[in-house]
Amino acid sequence: MAPDKNLLERWQAAEILLFGGSAGSFKILFRIIKELPGAFGKTVILIIHRKKNFFSEIEKLFAENSRMYMREIEDKDILKKNTMYIAPANYHTLIEEGGYFSLDVSEAVWYSKPSIDVTFESAAEVYGDKCVAILLSGANQDGADGMLKIRKSGGLTIAQQPEDAEMPEMPRSAIKNGAAEYVLTQDEIFKLLLL
Repeated sequence: MAPDKNLLERWQAAEILLFGGSAGSFKILFRIIKELPGAFGKTVILIIHRKKNFFSEIEKLFAENSRMYMREIEDKDILKKNTMYIAPANYHTLIEEGGYFSLDVSEAVWYSKPSIDVTFESAAEVYGDKCVAILLSGANQDGADGMLKIRKSGGLTIAQQPEDAEMPEMPRSAIKNGAAEYVLTQDEIFKLLLL
């Protein structure tokens, strides 16, 4: 499917691109990281579920393979264009007025910290129609409510086609609650990303 005019215009106007993923999203995220150009023109934020207090080298692996400058988010980091950020484990990541991050240690949401809902909701409040949110494979409902808030704020919202996802629950929840304006396969998502 070729992207329609509405999708293209809103994609081009967006300043911030958020990805939410959990179980089954690693392969597509790794491909995204490898293929996005260094001068992508947007701020990219990855919110990925990881096991609590479980050592992971995912940040290092992603950074070594990214063409964009990439870093794990630290409290009060300023959002910059052409930079890819990954939310740290064991914190919720919020985006604040003024374009910086804050890290929060409150209770897990959907058994997850970082919670995709928490970051998506804060992005909706600050960036509104300048947001694009893409919700990928996952085994729970995290991200669906946050994505709905982005959609209601005028942002562009895309769910991975559930039949195309290793774990369909997360994108299916976003479709079910009306959060996903577009439902795309992996290949269609890549066509959009690489326009």
